[in-house]
Amino acid sequence: MTVPAPREGEQAAAMSLYGLVKRFDTKLAVSEVSLEVPAGSFYGLLGPNGAGKTTTLSMAVGLLRPDAGRAFLLGYDVWADPAAAKARLGVLPDGVRLFDRLTGPELLAYHGLLRGMDAATVDQRARELLDVLELGTANRTLVVDYSAGMRKKIGLACALLHAPRVLVLDEPFEAVDPVSAARIREILQRYVAGGGTVIFSSHVMEVVERLCSHVAIISDGVLRLHGTLASVRGERSLEDVFVQVVGGRTSTGSELAWL
Repeated sequence: MTVPAPREGEQAAAMSLYGLVKRFDTKLAVSEVSLEVPAGSFYGLLGPNGAGKTTTLSMAVGLLRPDAGRAFLLGYDVWADPAAAKARLGVLPDGVRLFDRLTGPELLAYHGLLRGMDAATVDQRARELLDVLELGTANRTLVVDYSAGMRKKIGLACALLHAPRVLVLDEPFEAVDPVSAARIREILQRYVAGGGTVIFSSHVMEVVERLCSHVAIISDGVLRLHGTLASVRGERSLEDVFVQVVGGRTSTGSELAWL
């Protein structure tokens, strides 16, 4: 497939995907996914477990090489020009792998210095992120000993540290307590209000309806529906649309009558 490169810079779409394909042995995990995410949007990628959400996002951000297709971030080709694309990108991947024998402050310092940030800026931003996310600026606990929710929050802090223009988050609210989830929602809403773009995967309809301006639904590796939240939902609930699109069951019929 020959795809012209989108215009680079702040006027480009935040993310442009063209015909992404990925196979694992004989299984087609993602099939010809094409999607454009407007800059400044809060974009939710919905799908049941195993739908291809994580695989699609992994190809989009340069963590997994596609078998076919191209991905652009703010007009920069993720695979042809990875340094330029990733400089503008923050990622919270699924099952985040961290250097977990470091403390939270040490992990943020490590991430910042890897990105070439000066030590004073890293220290200032790390303290603010640790404080806002309630991880403790002087917490000497190793990340390996963090709870699942704390690991999610320190992963988000690492993604935000360099002030990226695009955030790609895989299930950012999973295993996070309600108080922390509310704090994360506030941070992300402020980020988008300031001109950033958030793209996140989820299968929780309530969260997507509360936060998102745009939504896409994927199942069996195929992009089934996408657009603004209002256009996708219409007069129905997002859950009703989702169940219809992915072909889920709405009742158990006479099964489990013994319960």
